[in-house]
Amino acid sequence: MTITVYGIPNCDTVKKARTWLADQQQDFVFHDFKKQGLTRDIVAGWLKHLSRDVLVNRKGTTWRALSDERKASIVDDEAAIALMLENPSVIKRPVLDKNGTFSVGFSDAQYQQIFNS
Repeated sequence: MTITVYGIPNCDTVKKARTWLADQQQDFVFHDFKKQGLTRDIVAGWLKHLSRDVLVNRKGTTWRALSDERKASIVDDEAAIALMLENPSVIKRPVLDKNGTFSVGFSDAQYQQIFNS
């Protein structure tokens, strides 16, 4: 089984997800997309499984700091990819890849369902 958690280490939700996985003795790789970066292929791969409305965190400070014109320009996956590569902090975290099955965010119930099904 391959598990990759994408996020940034100082994000509270990412910390909770990583702690949960460690407590459940799940081996995983953490991909810090601030330090390790993101590629177009990674983000496009996410968009094959998740909608841009799930991936782009429209409630966060990074989104709120964008100009109205920039926000309005996110009308398709290409525009969303460009935004996420330009501003990785706009991505809702963590993005979990468990054997090619993807989820975003973290809650105990959500991870229980993913890992116990």
